[in-house]
Amino acid sequence: MASSSDPSTNRPKLVLASASPRRLALLQQAGIEPDVLLPADVDEAPLKSESAKELAKRLSRSKAEVARRTARSRDELKDAYILSADTVVVVGSRVLPKAEIIDEAAACLRLLSGRAHRVYTSVCLITPRDGIRERLVETRVRFKRLSRDELERYLASGEWRGKAGGYAVQGLAGTFVVKLVGSYTNVVGLPLYETVSLLDGEGFPARSAWLEAA
Repeated sequence: MASSSDPSTNRPKLVLASASPRRLALLQQAGIEPDVLLPADVDEAPLKSESAKELAKRLSRSKAEVARRTARSRDELKDAYILSADTVVVVGSRVLPKAEIIDEAAACLRLLSGRAHRVYTSVCLITPRDGIRERLVETRVRFKRLSRDELERYLASGEWRGKAGGYAVQGLAGTFVVKLVGSYTNVVGLPLYETVSLLDGEGFPARSAWLEAA
């Protein structure tokens, strides 16, 4: 295999196939700085009879494969690792959208109010040899019953925009969470334990910056 090292840092390059500031911030929290962001524009509409798990896995792989095609066409990224993720919120068997308009967000929050729901994130890693590794993580979350005032004020904040299920657990909506079972970072958008384990397992030096930070 051709060397995938970056001469300036002496480590393989990493492409993050996402425009999400939350996923970037979570990677940086783990001491990992992607070399390039290559957001992938894919149709995120569920297929007929597709489960939330299947949807998350299909979208994360699709994003990674779109980014791989771009990366492999560039000499400096032809041996890079490609990392992607997709997060899906589901109530019962109903997949909630990534809310883009206030009516979508309001409908999501009314469904979530006083109920338990599940959050799935699928993480996909494509290695320099084009191997594909995936992890699917589930977290269970229960919201308090939202008053009309809470709902209206949260909608007015705009924090819901572009968020799966119409909320951001790391923001104001964290005050709605009565119980969370599983990975908190999964709900934010990138389960760090599983992501770092994937990178480690495929030879990416995920902790190489830790000593520098110290």
